[in-house]
Amino acid sequence: MSSALAHPPDTLAILALALAIEAAFGYPDALYRALGHPVTWIGRLIAALDRGLNRGAARARRLGGVLALLILVAVVGAVALGLTALAGLAGTLPAIALLAFAGASLPAQRSLDEHVARVAEGLRAEGLVGGRRAVAMIVGRDPETLDEAAICRAAIESLSENFSDGIVAPAFWIGLGGLPGGALYKAINTADSMVGHRTPRHEAFGWASARLDDLVNLPASRLTAVLIVTAAGLHRGASPAGAWRAIRRDARRHRSPNAGWPEAAMAGALGLRLAGPRVYAGVAVEDAWMGDGRAAATAEDIARALRLYRTACALLWGLATVGALLVTL
Repeated sequence: MSSALAHPPDTLAILALALAIEAAFGYPDALYRALGHPVTWIGRLIAALDRGLNRGAARARRLGGVLALLILVAVVGAVALGLTALAGLAGTLPAIALLAFAGASLPAQRSLDEHVARVAEGLRAEGLVGGRRAVAMIVGRDPETLDEAAICRAAIESLSENFSDGIVAPAFWIGLGGLPGGALYKAINTADSMVGHRTPRHEAFGWASARLDDLVNLPASRLTAVLIVTAAGLHRGASPAGAWRAIRRDARRHRSPNAGWPEAAMAGALGLRLAGPRVYAGVAVEDAWMGDGRAAATAEDIARALRLYRTACALLWGLATVGALLVTL
């Protein structure tokens, strides 16, 4: 075999091993200090493109944003394809192992778990001060405007949305296209997070990144909702039927074309209301509620959401593993 992308079983095997490695070890701090992280490398390129191409009137900025996205995709794709080809020279099994170690940097199961758990820990240890400090690390809304229930809802919303775009989406694209698929997804998603904002500087320049990010996240958001519904069926006190009802009723009402699916699923599964009106940088944002349960979420609800999340992560790994085994038969 000349490349680890020569046939589909390899991409699913790479995915299954990458998810297992990342769940066990995360992205080690020593490695980050020594080499940085793929997202930081991608971020530097996006920042340079933003400085160089985000100029002029709105039309020029939009064209500059399209060009920046094309350059980003070309560079990241070329590097990932090159690494894949080099790994393939070692043979099938070594290539799978090498590409899985590289691919393990793309999903963030362990990091997300730790950051969300710290919100509940902060509330229990220091009350509102600790909860606000911890939740400010994972959401963009004004922490000083949040009471305890809003802090808990924000943490659960972040868990739900980031499970989709930070874990299931890179996993989906690794499974479909190996390391290049996952790396290209991460580049697009990082571009959206950096420039895909409706601000005077980035509304035109980030238009292409934001629209493409919506597109590439579409399949993962639906798969994430299914994983949460299935996980709810494995936990006492969680409601798969409630999750499914909330998805059908509320998911499409969210201001994001994708975030509503995992948020509605988690809200319905836990008997909560999530999303709704909130404040970012002093600006009130109106949004539909996901779910029709309690708005008064608690630290225990964060713990319940994390248990569902961990089960859903295990289901995702199971899908990748079974898929890799089946396609080799």
